[in-house]
Amino acid sequence: MDLYLDSVNFQEIEEAFGLGFLTGLTTTPTFMHRDGITDIDGAIVKLSKMVPELQVEALGNTHDEIVSEAHRLLELPLAKAPVFKIPVSDFGVRACNTLTKEGHRVNVHLIYTLNQAYMAMAAGAAFVCPLAGRMQDQGHDANALFEQCVKVIDRYDYETKVMFSSVRHPDHVRQALLAGVHVCTVPWGVMQKLCLNALTSVGTAQFVEHTQLMTVRVREVLREQNPICKPTDSVKAAIIKMTESKLGAVTIADKKDKVVGVFTDGDLRRKIQELGAEVIDMTLDKVGYSKNPISISADALLYNAVQKFEESKVDTIIALDGEKPIGILDIQDVV
Repeated sequence: MDLYLDSVNFQEIEEAFGLGFLTGLTTTPTFMHRDGITDIDGAIVKLSKMVPELQVEALGNTHDEIVSEAHRLLELPLAKAPVFKIPVSDFGVRACNTLTKEGHRVNVHLIYTLNQAYMAMAAGAAFVCPLAGRMQDQGHDANALFEQCVKVIDRYDYETKVMFSSVRHPDHVRQALLAGVHVCTVPWGVMQKLCLNALTSVGTAQFVEHTQLMTVRVREVLREQNPICKPTDSVKAAIIKMTESKLGAVTIADKKDKVVGVFTDGDLRRKIQELGAEVIDMTLDKVGYSKNPISISADALLYNAVQKFEESKVDTIIALDGEKPIGILDIQDVV
């Protein structure tokens, strides 16, 4: 099934055809009006240079008017001849037949019945185009019509392709595939959802996470902030460093930058409960801190860090380069 874009938005068209495998572009006067395009001929010329195949409207109230409009469009400086879209009618299918005999391709659209589709096929239409969304809005079985059109083409060996249009949601594309149509023209907003699935997203996230755990080193995910206090610093100084770093702990190091402990926000709450609010002005060595902090080499894999988090049941681990503390790994950095 060929995939077409249904749009006249130039930004959408560039993005969609960047996928590299779309067959063509369908347009409508309604799209032109909605997007505020006033120079329709200029837009058609520009679009013809952007896409492999362009389908544009050739409108008129009679056979001669439709053919004349098609001929007028062909006089524009187009990159290639377009497929002409013509609404189904007696004079519409006659115009389709005339243009087809001249060597042009025609899409007979606004089709709602098999009889209409048959007349377009008999007239030599390159495409017949029922409108799924509009039919379903009125309670009609659009899928049955698409299947019938495909069967008629196969049975009588018409060269016409069935185009599934008026696509409203991703399930319409699924319906088009099951109906066996040859072409589906889809708005960019719907096309962007065709690869989406919640289970795929979860699986992808797991693969990415597991790959990172086995390939990324601790030092690669450390934050720039590395809050360190001396044992003689005040609890207030530790609180300020926690706040600035947005981490729930500070490393306690001696004058030689050797780790001697860690003071966490949990320690702070416990000490305030034990000693009262005056603890804020006391020094860390007087208040007390954890003297056996969990640490890890900065060159260790995240996988090893996760193991330490699970085994120790702590929220922060000190990252060491040799014996020097170079950062604090928070559990939120790896989970």
